[in-house]
Amino acid sequence: MATRSSTPAAVPKPARRGRPPKARAGGDTRDSILDAAEDLFSKHGFYGVTIREVAREAGVDTALVHYYFGAKRDLFDAVFLRRAEVWNNERVEAINRYAEASDNQMTLEGLLEAFLRPPFEWSLKGGPGWKQYSALVAQTNANPTFGGETMARYFDPAIRRLMELLKQVLPGAREVDLYWAYHMLSGALTLTLGETGRLDRLSGGLARSGDLLTAGDYMVKFAAAGFRACCPSQGTGSR
Repeated sequence: MATRSSTPAAVPKPARRGRPPKARAGGDTRDSILDAAEDLFSKHGFYGVTIREVAREAGVDTALVHYYFGAKRDLFDAVFLRRAEVWNNERVEAINRYAEASDNQMTLEGLLEAFLRPPFEWSLKGGPGWKQYSALVAQTNANPTFGGETMARYFDPAIRRLMELLKQVLPGAREVDLYWAYHMLSGALTLTLGETGRLDRLSGGLARSGDLLTAGDYMVKFAAAGFRACCPSQGTGSR
């Protein structure tokens, strides 16, 4: 911890609680605030965190948080956007590569594998920040106040591209059925990536929520079967 230069008349100031201030360049300071906010939001949710707590966690003054991000909702949106861009760009690139390489022979399993694998890979290999982000997405997806609007803003473009390709893999499926099937997948995906430990307790340790490699494999199989069950062709007994 840095020491202050003293004079004979200097009076020691009481130590600040929390983490000590950290001298950083502007970009580093901004990233540090985002990291601190992401950690806190992932643990306590949007309403359980204050700007003051974020500032203390980041080791900066509260005014600096407001300077970079404005109000708390603006800070939350910045946290959400930072990794959403990476996540979704990779998903769109993956399904586009798969569609091009398949030469019009796409399978449901192959398409879902391409779409689902990037979030699992980032959570597995991206470090603590990506696990915190996955937990934050799980919370936000289930938030009745602003979750729907936030998820739509940051995730819908990638999902709509998936829908275009699903219509090719499942010709004749009703659009409403496709949306319901994706809705079910979305809930299962975000809950799984949240690694809540619920699975560990329920199975008595037989299955582990942190085993994301296995979880990804199961998710592809589960989702493919779900889409087939929910999205029959119009000519095969569609509701």
